[in-house]
Amino acid sequence: MNLSDTELGPVILKHNFLDVLHGIVSEDVWNENLKNFENGQGGSVTFDSGNSEETLWYVPIQDTGWEIAVLIRDSVIRDQIGYFSERNMRNNRYQIIFTLVAVLALATVLLLQLRRFSKEKLEEEKETSRTFKDLANTDSMTGVRNKHAYSENEKIIDSRIQEGDIQNIGVVIGDINGLKYANDTRGHAAGDRLIKEACALICEYFKQGAVFRIGGDEFVVILQGKGYDSMLDVIGELNRKVEDNIRENAVVVSIGYSVLGEGDRQLKDVFERADKMMYERKKELKAMGAKTRTDSHH
Repeated sequence: MNLSDTELGPVILKHNFLDVLHGIVSEDVWNENLKNFENGQGGSVTFDSGNSEETLWYVPIQDTGWEIAVLIRDSVIRDQIGYFSERNMRNNRYQIIFTLVAVLALATVLLLQLRRFSKEKLEEEKETSRTFKDLANTDSMTGVRNKHAYSENEKIIDSRIQEGDIQNIGVVIGDINGLKYANDTRGHAAGDRLIKEACALICEYFKQGAVFRIGGDEFVVILQGKGYDSMLDVIGELNRKVEDNIRENAVVVSIGYSVLGEGDRQLKDVFERADKMMYERKKELKAMGAKTRTDSHH
């Protein structure tokens, strides 16, 4: 009999279902299922009930002599299979969509990480390049720009001069008095301290200029804009400070300067005039008592 709320098939009451099946199924099938019952074995039999195929499943109940049987219409089985197949298909579809979304999300994250990593590596390479460039253009003792940096700037300025793109530019040359004397009499450590003190003095006064150390005791300052406009005032103040330093036995720097003229075709023209003035100033300072390169020979 039907023991569930689902549609399992017609209810058979009071009749032996083998008797009911007799004449519906073939004799061989009927005899086979009869033997199963007689031997207490399970089995199944499928037959046509007119509207659809029916399948009767039966299994023995141990130690009772009874068989429990379930009758299921084939249409219900197909519907259930179809239901599960459709559900599996939906689930598979959802799983595929979920997998695709997950893969796309992962790919997006990886792409963003790759872009971030590439950007970081690029920034690191740029920073490394800048660092090496800074090292190549920086004087290791004083920290200001070195002769290489001056040469690079000189090329750029020369190009602008020839193109008529620059008008106001000043060049200041500062040369340390008595560096050789300090090295010879007090050692190179004292000479190094003198170089650093001279550099600090020049940088203090020429805050609006580009300071370069181009030789052992020689500095160059390139002035444009506000630095150019205030150049003469700053040089006057620095020269007064240097003259005071002679009396106080402190660092002395000889200053020479010049500005771009109409006939100048390159920065070297300005540099040479400033350099000539610097040597004239060095003579003046020697007369005031400042040490010179020749003092170490006396």
